[in-house]
Amino acid sequence: MANIKSAIKRVKTTQVKSERNFSQKNEMRTAVKHALEAKENGAENTEELVNKAIRLVDKASQKNLLHKNKASRLKSKLAK
Repeated sequence: MANIKSAIKRVKTTQVKSERNFSQKNEMRTAVKHALEAKENGAENTEELVNKAIRLVDKASQKNLLHKNKASRLKSKLAK
């Protein structure tokens, strides 16, 4: 563990950001998975799930949690 006060603060803020990023990425992955399953099964709320997944992919891309090309591929996959 760090001894300097500023280093201790950086460790804490880094941990908080890492947890937040992990949570947002998991939420995005889950939404994409649910949207793809809904499309495959022909569910009634497919369009709603796809829109939610695309929105979350865009947010993740803007926050640099995803590379822009990967985000583009995922959105294309969802739009098909």
